[in-house]
Amino acid sequence: MAFYASFGTVMLLLAVTAPAALLFGFGGAVAARSHFAPLRWFGKGYTAVVRGVPDIAFFLFFVIALDQAFEWLRHQVKCPDWDMPVRQGSDFVVCAAAKLPLSSSPQWVHEVYGFAIAVLTFAIVFGAFAANVLYGAMRAVPRAQTETAEAYGLSRRQTFWRILVPQMWVYALPGLSNLWMILIKATPLLFLLGVEDIVYWARELGGSKTQVYSYPHPDWRLYYFLALLVFYLALTRVSEVVLTRLTNRLSRGQATVAGEAQRRAA
Repeated sequence: MAFYASFGTVMLLLAVTAPAALLFGFGGAVAARSHFAPLRWFGKGYTAVVRGVPDIAFFLFFVIALDQAFEWLRHQVKCPDWDMPVRQGSDFVVCAAAKLPLSSSPQWVHEVYGFAIAVLTFAIVFGAFAANVLYGAMRAVPRAQTETAEAYGLSRRQTFWRILVPQMWVYALPGLSNLWMILIKATPLLFLLGVEDIVYWARELGGSKTQVYSYPHPDWRLYYFLALLVFYLALTRVSEVVLTRLTNRLSRGQATVAGEAQRRAA
């Protein structure tokens, strides 16, 4: 039953991480376009640093860094009289009241906390890629559109929210579609982050059956991972159909190749 429930864990990760990463990406793209230099440097630095480091290194780093950052903040609030250093060699030591989660917490709290850290890590990493895609999409909107809005007296903020943002999605969707596919294929990294996902249970159940049933199937992991292969192929196929329809819907009336093809077909 835990193996079956792990499929729900993967779908929940995708449902939560996709909008969170899009939010991080939108914030990074807006920051990269900012006229305020420090904010612009932060936005461009965020995308450059995350995109320039291997994903697995960031996944393994962020889980530890975020966990220790949260515990350190709690330590400063809950244990102000602590007179020992937090860093003791290679150990990170905080008071018992600052541990996340508490040692007395039930098991489901530990699992939810680990899942939340994983979601935040996925959102930060994929948000940097989304920021680069959205930044390029904003620059792809024809300048004549924003100039017309300015000529009609719209402010810079009104032009951004009413003209630029609604039109950028058709340019951003191809890149976001690829990013969604990569996110689907990256979900097995939950296994490395300590979350009991479908890869974890496929290995555990396949390994246990290998020891018990040596004949006629000496290694049941083959069949479990074959089921994962079918699951991911079906998920990506459904995603392709949905994204294609969404692209066609957003291309209507747009000054793009797809929009022009639709006008000619009509």
